[in-house]
Amino acid sequence: MSAEELKARLERFAQEAWHQGNLAVIDELMAAGFVLHDPVSPIHGPEAFKQYVTGVRLAFPDLQFTVDDIIVEGSRAVARWAFWGTHIGQSPSFGIPPTGKQVRFSGVSIYHMVDDKIVEEWSTMDTLGMLKQLGVTPPVG
Repeated sequence: MSAEELKARLERFAQEAWHQGNLAVIDELMAAGFVLHDPVSPIHGPEAFKQYVTGVRLAFPDLQFTVDDIIVEGSRAVARWAFWGTHIGQSPSFGIPPTGKQVRFSGVSIYHMVDDKIVEEWSTMDTLGMLKQLGVTPPVG
């Protein structure tokens, strides 16, 4: 797969899964043995990832998601992305009662592709910044 094809697949994954809520694209673009290496909530498999996306979209029904940069080398790609929305929904996977507040934060994901499928993802995001915007962080000091 060329670098341009890989970029197009990842942009499609971001737009269709996150922005539009089209969960079918996860089956198409993600390997059966997919692993999200996340220190807070690791995910194994496309079905668990669908539940994760569904939960986030329930908490933020007006969610907007953009990919700002994608850098590709071989079978790996790094994407810098931005997320924003209003926390008005209840979601067991998000675990915070609706606050009615808007958030905007960014993150970086590293993807490993094999045979045109995403097999692994490592993500980091500004979780503390998001929690501060929601007003749910404990006082420091």
